[in-house]
Amino acid sequence: MFTGIIETLGKVADIKKDRDNIHITVDSTISNELKIDQSVSHNGICLTVVAINNSLYTVTAIAETIQKTNIAEWKVGDIINLERGMKLGDRLDGHLVQGHVDQTGNCITIEEANGSWNYTFEYDEKLSNITIEKGSITVNGVSLTVVNSKKNQFGVSIIPYTFENTNFKNFTVGTKINLEFDVIGKYVSRLYKNE
Repeated sequence: MFTGIIETLGKVADIKKDRDNIHITVDSTISNELKIDQSVSHNGICLTVVAINNSLYTVTAIAETIQKTNIAEWKVGDIINLERGMKLGDRLDGHLVQGHVDQTGNCITIEEANGSWNYTFEYDEKLSNITIEKGSITVNGVSLTVVNSKKNQFGVSIIPYTFENTNFKNFTVGTKINLEFDVIGKYVSRLYKNE
């Protein structure tokens, strides 16, 4: 489990295909604190550390992860949001995040708003995921509050700290992002779907 509060950024150092899998090596300031078999959120994708070498560590993505996320589009040099799993007893500053990406979406607008930034994202409504006004959403691993919730799109507002300390500053219109919908929202949407 994660909180959606990004701990640090990492840089993709190497990508290797291995049959249906992708091995991704990340350069990060937290590498020396990691251990083999530890779960780390990478742009909201929970991946297991399989190797560590100084400031570099490697994770492996399997076919299902590749299909449901934007990981296949990552390139060497890309900046990714990182968060280690939460510890029981720690303060929950974001919301409960599983690290299981539900689907991808696309950035459709970016607006600087006199010191903050407003982003609008759209997603495929056929998967029956919903957002709830003032509810929680995870975008590339970042816990955010939904504004302007619509059938297949929603907005978020980003404070300067989040803009500077996540990869939101690298988004452009058309950027493909990972989405994890709020666990409570997912439960409610399934209840209504089954009525």
